[in-house]
Amino acid sequence: MSKSIVSWIATCAAAAALALSFTTPALAGDPQAGEQKSLVCSACHGQDGNSINPEWPSLAGQNARYTAEQMRLFRSGHRNNIVMAAQAMMLTDEDIADLSAYYATLIPAGLEADPSFYKAGEALYRAGDRLRNIPSCKGCHGPVGVGNPAAGYPALRAQHSMYTIMQLEAYANEQRYLDAEGNKQKSLNGHMMTTISKRLTEEDRRNLASYIQGMR
Repeated sequence: MSKSIVSWIATCAAAAALALSFTTPALAGDPQAGEQKSLVCSACHGQDGNSINPEWPSLAGQNARYTAEQMRLFRSGHRNNIVMAAQAMMLTDEDIADLSAYYATLIPAGLEADPSFYKAGEALYRAGDRLRNIPSCKGCHGPVGVGNPAAGYPALRAQHSMYTIMQLEAYANEQRYLDAEGNKQKSLNGHMMTTISKRLTEEDRRNLASYIQGMR
């Protein structure tokens, strides 16, 4: 077995082990209460959870565990975003649970994939690249991009390609999970995504983002 394949397998195993280390009890939010609380969120993320601005993520169909984790990271300042930090700091644990439960019930709409790039993105998403030690995206995010709610891995389907590219770049540059003083913070998927994103070229990110945008 070649060294590249062994390293690729090790990367997958490390990702699985890290997921187990972050296991937490399931959230018990109230979707109806979350709908009422989402009025402020809708200004950026859309009334139905589908954002109009490609720089802001769509939240429709995102699993509750992942959404809750991200909101807690914003609230604590461990995910560095001025706009979201200001909004999240006012949320209680109950608010976060309710909002997360609500967005999980919505249906992602999204745009179509760019036909010039999505085929290459599909190949990388489904099979990875063993020569570059890049595992398949479907191992964590699922064959059709619905994520893994039990492990808290996010759904990706129908996400704006621009937003996906921005996040992959942030992972690669180790800028996604930072507190105000610039100290790196752990998150459920932060370590593995930083490792993988560093191995992606600009073209890889573009191709993956295009394919993900068209997934349903």
